[in-house]
Amino acid sequence: MRLYTIPSLLLLAGLAACSSPRLVPTSNVTDGTPAVTTHNYNGTASVGDFLTITVDSVTATLNYTNLSNGQSATVPYTINADGSYKLNDPTGNLLAAYEVPGYAMVIESAKSGPSQNTPALITAVESGPITISTFENNNYNYMQMRTAFGGLDVGTANIGNSAVQTSSYWPFGAISGGGNTPFNSSTMPLSLFTENASGTSLTGTVPDGGGSVTLFGTANGFFVVDTANGSILGLPKATSAAFNPANAGTYSAIYYQKLNVTGGSDGVETGAQSFAKATISVSSAGAMIITNPSGTVISQGTLLPVSSVPYLYGTGELTDPCYGLFTYRITTSTTQQDIFVSFVSGAMLFSSFEAPLPWNNSNSVYNYYYGVGLN
Repeated sequence: MRLYTIPSLLLLAGLAACSSPRLVPTSNVTDGTPAVTTHNYNGTASVGDFLTITVDSVTATLNYTNLSNGQSATVPYTINADGSYKLNDPTGNLLAAYEVPGYAMVIESAKSGPSQNTPALITAVESGPITISTFENNNYNYMQMRTAFGGLDVGTANIGNSAVQTSSYWPFGAISGGGNTPFNSSTMPLSLFTENASGTSLTGTVPDGGGSVTLFGTANGFFVVDTANGSILGLPKATSAAFNPANAGTYSAIYYQKLNVTGGSDGVETGAQSFAKATISVSSAGAMIITNPSGTVISQGTLLPVSSVPYLYGTGELTDPCYGLFTYRITTSTTQQDIFVSFVSGAMLFSSFEAPLPWNNSNSVYNYYYGVGLN
């Protein structure tokens, strides 16, 4: 039986970004009025922590509180040549970040989780007003990022006036045995969610033992879901399956990876965890190359719409074409790797899962990574 992780919640995820990382100016260049220099964010870590974050560009400091494990600190930062922030956290927790001021942040954390010792990727969006009606009659693609259960899910959520219909692909489900399956779907009533008094988040309880979740973001359509089993990031669907050449460009990325992982159907994993930076180049035709800082190619392929891939979309598979979600598969004589990518103006979500062949409840050693790139 599959652990209830994403299906009912994937509707409400996201990451907002619209330009490359930059400092906020101290005045408005058009009329001289003071510019906003402080930004407040809500964030979720891939290990399941919920954080509040304030960035002050005048003092060049980041203040954070981890509401899940009690951590807090004021962190000075400097800006690297590539636009990333070098964080000088006195606790040794937060290491580096990218920010699009007033929209989103991506942060490396070395000491997340209840024991304050687990590496995790934090994704945060600016705090802003949301209600249940924000999501009604909207459709999203999503990625779930976590540090257990194979690391990732991808899929779709179609939201009506009263319920959410979800369909997801979970690569780990193909190799883990124990009755798990790679394709899953669900229906969940919107009545399970409650608008919080702050007006900036929703809370709900997931059926079948999924526990409590918090949804937050801004009213521009991009949201993040904090769950005990990782972060859910979602983007509004595109209007067609075709790759949009406007998403071509060069992206600076931070990603979390876990290598030589072993794990059972209970989700407990062993493996080497780390963070890395990458440069991701995407051509106008959807050809993508991921390289590390030394120029070594990590992965490359041509992005295909999920709807055009017969092993993902069809009978017994994803029930929705997931317009705006792209993939490519790399198969060798011994391994298979699935890569997934989704875009929003100026940003991309990407993830990968790799395991030896055959992918048929082999419960074998596997690798995965996921991250965010900003253009």
